[in-house]
Amino acid sequence: MDDYIDSFLNYLIVECGLSKNTILAYSVAVNHLANYVTRKGLGNFESVRPDHIVGFIESERNRGLDPNSIARNLTAIKMFYKFLAVEGKIAENLVSSIESPKLWLKLPEVINHIDVENLLKSPDLSTSLGKRNKAILELMYATGARVSEVAGLEIGFINFDYKFIKCRGKGSKERIVPIGSKAIDAVNEYLEEARPALCKDKKCGNLLFLSKSGKHLRRENIWEIVRKCALKAGISKHLSPHTLRHSFATHLLEGGADLRSVQEMLGHVNISTTQIYTHIDKTRLKDIHHNFHPRG
Repeated sequence: MDDYIDSFLNYLIVECGLSKNTILAYSVAVNHLANYVTRKGLGNFESVRPDHIVGFIESERNRGLDPNSIARNLTAIKMFYKFLAVEGKIAENLVSSIESPKLWLKLPEVINHIDVENLLKSPDLSTSLGKRNKAILELMYATGARVSEVAGLEIGFINFDYKFIKCRGKGSKERIVPIGSKAIDAVNEYLEEARPALCKDKKCGNLLFLSKSGKHLRRENIWEIVRKCALKAGISKHLSPHTLRHSFATHLLEGGADLRSVQEMLGHVNISTTQIYTHIDKTRLKDIHHNFHPRG
């Protein structure tokens, strides 16, 4: 079974061009299935039938996975079996007919405009790291970029004259997103006054954001920056880089932006993914109605 999995992962890398995070998630899902197949004494992937996949989904639910994670795992497994069928490793793909479990509607966490302002003011601009953190926060809220996209930004990805940024998203797909004046100013200040101090050995390459040792700033580092800045800003709710992405989209829609434009800026392939933010806006309208209507 390991050979089949290795061939599949190589296919994802070479032919599909998926991101490292997606490939890792698919690898985990398929390996979990392999473990389940072994426990059930099936021997190989060819012996798996739809009822086995249903049993596997149930075992994932019992393991504590939420419906979104289970649906993603099922997507990976379906793609795996499609690959096996195309490669002639199985006679028939019996997994393709299995439907994803119905997902509970879980609205993304967002913060209001006041919390955003407090967060953006929290970095200490008297230090190089503070200027860097300010640039990161401003850029994330201004563009809705994913944390992985921010970690991989290169200096040349930003057009300072026309105020656009190039984001390299899932599957190495690129998109162009406008960036506001405040974020441009924060990035400029970081480049002029902070990055040279962080680039200690002058061999930092073209990566935009650097660690305090002058190395690549990883996703985990950015998560920690957001968390610490949120605490300093007095924001009580759990805050992650994705919260800024959700807030970016929600505030755009609240301001009157059309859904199609928000979809393009977020880099969503399907507009159905973006439509979750319309539910947030409806929830906000219900709250307003409840609070201010005499019979709310």
